[in-house]
Amino acid sequence: MRWLITGGGGMLATDLEKTLVEHGHEVVTATQHDVNITDAEACVAAAQGFDVIANAAAWTDVDGAEDNEPAAFAVNAVGAANLARAATQAGARLVHVSTDYVFDGDATEPYPAHAPVAPRSAYGRTKLAGEWAVLAEGDHLVVRTAWLYGATTGKFPRTIARVLREKGAATVVDDQVGQPTWTADLADLMVRLVDAKAPRGIYHGTSSGRCSWFELAQEVASTIGLDPAVVSPTSSAAFAAKAHRPGYSVLSHDSLEAAGVAPIGDWRERFRAAAPVIVG
Repeated sequence: MRWLITGGGGMLATDLEKTLVEHGHEVVTATQHDVNITDAEACVAAAQGFDVIANAAAWTDVDGAEDNEPAAFAVNAVGAANLARAATQAGARLVHVSTDYVFDGDATEPYPAHAPVAPRSAYGRTKLAGEWAVLAEGDHLVVRTAWLYGATTGKFPRTIARVLREKGAATVVDDQVGQPTWTADLADLMVRLVDAKAPRGIYHGTSSGRCSWFELAQEVASTIGLDPAVVSPTSSAAFAAKAHRPGYSVLSHDSLEAAGVAPIGDWRERFRAAAPVIVG
């Protein structure tokens, strides 16, 4: 199959390209300079000749979106709509990446794929609008994910590992709970969803299990040979942020199971598999 990936240069796009090549697919990866997804005509032109389009392009500056919601909307909602419409016209299927921020974060049990949505940030609102646009346009897939980490950028595990190596200790919030997810695992899941011809709809692409940022930081400490006790817990109130962070970001894998697609494995097992390329 021929895949087009938008958002080239990002950690998900990088791992998705690698995964697709390993599976024998033909892949073209486009950066924002190659394809401006806010330009509808550019999307129509770019989509021609592809079987699948994976949208890994997004405005991901959560705090920045609070002051620039129209700009975030242009990418996360209008851009998603443009790609979905272009994919439909080209006879292709879109796999669109979304986020846990579409939920309010107040739950105590994993959010099913069709749980009520109630975003509490500009970022969440714009991503939710993108989901609606994608599903309104055709036989497309929305894959929500959360707490992503990968090998190409300084995401949380790599940042914590650096801090611990340099300072010997770190203080990390323990009142936010979620599912740390390796971009290589998300990439694999996206390919498996398409290969399985999963029905149009919403799927949750996160690791299984759950932990707090504090517990993840402890796992990072252990991985680099330090006593987990060098990590101290604190609350979110200690860190000022413009945008609301969900306190509970655990997503159910109910729709994956209904489609016969296996969820990603337990977060701790997957982090240990990823650690050699993430934290060294």
